[in-house]
Amino acid sequence: MRDPAPIPATEVPDLVLARALYRIGAVALVARDVASLTRFYSGIIGLRIVSREADTVRLGEGDTVLLVLRHDPSARHWRSTEAGLFHTAFRLPSRGDLGVWLRHAEACGITLTGAADHLVSEAVYLTDPEGNGIEIYVDRPSSEWQWTEDGSVVMRNERLDHAGLVRAADRPWSGMPPGSCVGHVHLQVGDLDATERFYAGLLGFDVMCRYPGALFLGAGGYHHQLAGNVWNSRDAAVRTDGATGLAEVELLADGGTLATVRIRCRDAGVSFVEDGNTLVVRDPWGTQLRMKLGPAH
Repeated sequence: MRDPAPIPATEVPDLVLARALYRIGAVALVARDVASLTRFYSGIIGLRIVSREADTVRLGEGDTVLLVLRHDPSARHWRSTEAGLFHTAFRLPSRGDLGVWLRHAEACGITLTGAADHLVSEAVYLTDPEGNGIEIYVDRPSSEWQWTEDGSVVMRNERLDHAGLVRAADRPWSGMPPGSCVGHVHLQVGDLDATERFYAGLLGFDVMCRYPGALFLGAGGYHHQLAGNVWNSRDAAVRTDGATGLAEVELLADGGTLATVRIRCRDAGVSFVEDGNTLVVRDPWGTQLRMKLGPAH
């Protein structure tokens, strides 16, 4: 198959993600050393400190919080075979932005753990000082995504055009650019059938792609706002509190979606906590999802 064309550095991103019924708000992590993680996410990833409290640091782009670090020096280290976070994926607005970040990461001596052209996006991977996975990526325009006859989006792991990305860099590094967001969160789960029943059947996500050992779930035609895999965590038990790593994923939704999920949870006997326009529910492995009315909805 012919390699997909690179994303033009000057292209304005389309709005398929912004218009989706679900979007990722902020991701919360439990940190043993919150100062170290704050330095990493601000200095390396490029987030700015939005607010700081005694045990909590909120970081983001502009005034929008994308990451919350909760300090717990006594937390046990999360094990990679447990359910939890595979990676938090920060979506940059343009290919040039990813090139700028790559030059910055290289200058800082950061070692990437992976890189791929997924056809729908170009992505690089790394881990933070406490082992939390991170993806930095840029989407191809949705008009260029490929689809199968059953309506699934085509995603693969092709070789990344690293040199082309670096050539697309057109400015010095100055932190995460305006318009950046958490595009998706990839979870470790214990079972894909249970993942589909919960995230598609209960929350209403569409299954966008079935991949060996993984399920990609999207809303509004986006390739995925959430994903789950069993590559390291097949048959994982329900998570226990008191570990480092993922504490919560915030999902922004419209009022109709929240109302529908509330009814489905009640009908299915799934426990939830409700507070105004916020609905808190846990997936089958105890990962907490805070669903709230999004600012654009």
